[in-house]
Amino acid sequence: MEPIIQVKDVSFRYEGEDESAAPVLDHVSLEIEAGSFVVILGHNGSGKSTLAKHLNGILVPDEGEVLVDGMDTKDDDKLLDIRRTVGMVFQNPDNQMVASVVEDDVAFAPENLGVPPDEIRARVDEALKLVGMYEFRDRAPHLLSGGQKQRVAIAGVIAMQPRCIVLDEPTAMLDPGGRREVIETVTRLCRENGITVVLITHHMSEAVGADKVFVMSAGHVISEGTPEAVFSKVEALRKEGLTVPDTVALSWELRGAGLDVPLAALTPADCAAGIAKALQK
Repeated sequence: MEPIIQVKDVSFRYEGEDESAAPVLDHVSLEIEAGSFVVILGHNGSGKSTLAKHLNGILVPDEGEVLVDGMDTKDDDKLLDIRRTVGMVFQNPDNQMVASVVEDDVAFAPENLGVPPDEIRARVDEALKLVGMYEFRDRAPHLLSGGQKQRVAIAGVIAMQPRCIVLDEPTAMLDPGGRREVIETVTRLCRENGITVVLITHHMSEAVGADKVFVMSAGHVISEGTPEAVFSKVEALRKEGLTVPDTVALSWELRGAGLDVPLAALTPADCAAGIAKALQK
């Protein structure tokens, strides 16, 4: 697959920061393939949210370049096309709600893009159906649960018909049920509708179904690969103050106790099967 986003040797520091301190992003390079589900992991202060804001031109690099479908985010003439290509969903859905009715909220961005009314109606209905919120179209957003609000926020981005959605810690303020709703929604959008998904998170379990994982620490990408490959490096991740999914942590402890179980078993079902097989030997 062709990359839809290319981050090339990007460095960045916020205005007013101490010039002697390390930059927030320090020569970061990565590629995101079109149609893939990518997770960028890291603890607070790792630079992952700053990187997310570079992926559709909210921030631009001090050094290096970010290309979105070949368009340089530093090119002001391309900024609207870049943001039509890459939509952003942020941590707090309340900050993205602008209307008193769900369907009006989802219609807001297409209206501002000058989309004809008939097409707006079709886009809003389709977007709400894709995230499983069509039956709530005439509700007031403040009456929804956190997970439902976040799905409406995602629908608002989908209505712009982007090729890629970047979600910056969208589950950070949600309970486990809401987190599950959001992850299932974006996974389905990627797998069934071909939308590129870039999920920024510190919840390791949310990366289990990804195609590729990038791990950040102190402004650097310190590990990348499939979830199985990245999470098998348990000691290296723990040295960075990062955890691993519960299934991997359990398998790691069992291996330390002498049981030959696979670290690559990430789901509970696969982990249980691996343990059962090891016990039969």
